[in-house]
Amino acid sequence: MIVSMKKVSLVVLNRYKEKSLKSLRKLGLVHLETLEGSSEELSRVRALYDRLSTAKTSIHDLKLPKNYKSTGKRSAIVENLDRDAILSAYEEKGEISEGLKKALLQAEEILALQEAKKEIGEDIQLARKELDRLAAWGGVNPKDFAYLEEKGIGLTMYEIPSAALKKIPDETTILQVNADKNATRFLLLQFAGEEKAELPPEAFKIALGEESTQSLEKELAEKNKALLLIQNDLYEALQYLPNLSEEMQNLSKAIEFENIYAAMPQDEGLDAVETAVLQSENRALTWITGFIPTEDIEALRSFAQKEKIALMISDPSEEDNVPTKLKNNKVVSLIYPVTDFLGTVPGYREYDISGWFLLFFSIFFGMIFGDGGYGILIVLTGLGLILHSKIKGKKIEPMIILVALLGFSTVVWGTLTCTWFGLEVSQIPAWLVNLSWEPISNANPNEELLKQNIKIFCFALALVQLSIAHLKGIFANIKSLKFLGELGSLILLWGVFYVVLNIVVDKERFAFDAVLFGGYEAMPIVLSAIGIGFAMSFIFANYEGNIFASIMASVKDIISVLLGVVNVFSDIVSYIRLWAVALAGSAIAATINTMAGPALGSALMFLGILLLIFGHGLNMVLNVLSVLVHGVRLNTLEFTGHLGMSWSGHSYKPFSE
Repeated sequence: MIVSMKKVSLVVLNRYKEKSLKSLRKLGLVHLETLEGSSEELSRVRALYDRLSTAKTSIHDLKLPKNYKSTGKRSAIVENLDRDAILSAYEEKGEISEGLKKALLQAEEILALQEAKKEIGEDIQLARKELDRLAAWGGVNPKDFAYLEEKGIGLTMYEIPSAALKKIPDETTILQVNADKNATRFLLLQFAGEEKAELPPEAFKIALGEESTQSLEKELAEKNKALLLIQNDLYEALQYLPNLSEEMQNLSKAIEFENIYAAMPQDEGLDAVETAVLQSENRALTWITGFIPTEDIEALRSFAQKEKIALMISDPSEEDNVPTKLKNNKVVSLIYPVTDFLGTVPGYREYDISGWFLLFFSIFFGMIFGDGGYGILIVLTGLGLILHSKIKGKKIEPMIILVALLGFSTVVWGTLTCTWFGLEVSQIPAWLVNLSWEPISNANPNEELLKQNIKIFCFALALVQLSIAHLKGIFANIKSLKFLGELGSLILLWGVFYVVLNIVVDKERFAFDAVLFGGYEAMPIVLSAIGIGFAMSFIFANYEGNIFASIMASVKDIISVLLGVVNVFSDIVSYIRLWAVALAGSAIAATINTMAGPALGSALMFLGILLLIFGHGLNMVLNVLSVLVHGVRLNTLEFTGHLGMSWSGHSYKPFSE
């Protein structure tokens, strides 16, 4: 159920604001309204958090190489890090704890290493690029060229396509260095005072670098060595992650506190003179608003009395953004890991469908996996995890129990349909075949009837689940004529259900001229249900105390109202995905068995077993994805759509330490 909430406002003297806020945080019961504060202290704490976060993120995905061993050598970056100056700079801005000091030094070390790694990487890249550019020339030293230039001997490096070498005039003096099929490299020799030599346009000048190639090679070796030490230091820094995470969590709490502290209003509506007077007399007031479960009101009253805090309690208004706190028994709570993963939270004034979600999700899971053999593996996995937790003395997590429950659901469905590891019915023991339910069992000799029966089962599930949605709507609005709108939607649903059976399953089996109740044919019953249901929904769906206003609201939205009938049809048909997805998984399982079968009776048995393990394992993974897509969708879209839910809520998160 969704726990009832009260809106509370707490008023304190401004001079006791910090003390009262700390006490409220220690109490840990009040979910505070969203506040956006601004202060120097808040900015400082956020900057500290961001610094730690940046450092942590930069090495979070770094993995230690296999057989890594620390050399004990540290890079110059770590050794030369001025830790005293770093701490002094931080302490000038505000007080920091010993744990935070340690984390900040670790963060600065990591960031300095990352910056140095980036710079050295860029230097290495430039050096390699320069060496690659001059590789064909052998060793090149700019100083040698400069020395000859001083002696009146000019040498310039050129490269020309080998085919164009003959275009160089005979009177031009060149010294050929080397050549290949594509290019010839040469030195142009000119003495001081000579006219500039003429060269063909195909020849292009090779610029000298600032350093010799020998110097670059030495520099490259030194840079690579330094880079290796930096990388080793980053590996060593991985041990900082737990401490960084812990201090970030502490800073996150500090940010929350400082944000609330800075955002708390003070004597709104007073002019500057009145405010100054109150402050001078230490009578300035401040306050904060939030929400608390009704069951905890007495605890808050006792707290307010003890802390001398003025307390106002009221019921939340329609405009209030009230948080949602769910409270269910241990069985229903098993679905929480799924809804937490999806991030779906019902609004405070919506429905808690946790119990129905668990029931139908378990059924959908079993139908989509569809294989009793897979179900046994899942159950064994769940039981193994439960046993492991028991041995370790750990609490058994709800997710583990949920896994076992979903596996059991799969075993039940696999038993009813006689589906075991994709085997043919003839390969399954007779006692297992006898446990199946013939209308939906693969042992049913009438394949066409089998398909029809499974479709009917899927659509019947749709009818049950969507009927529950409208029944909840009827009971929720029973004190208003709006319940007639929900009743009309329910009647419409049942009428459309027969239309689905006629169109999708079998026109003869569910013919419109078939005799149903009291000797009446299906056609008038179905049309009456659709017509009456639509009319009731049209008139009362938007009822808020005035029937005429409700009708006009439907008229204004007539297109959506008409499409609603089509949506009812598509919502029911949508449940056929349970059969279709399971059919695909069953076909994959059968194909894997067919591929591996010949190998099992030969020398390639080991490969056949590997193929079975890999193939069925992959099929199970695909089934998990199918559950997340299809099984979840039917609960969070079709079902909740008929409930009128939008999952607009946010979780109850009390201000706490």
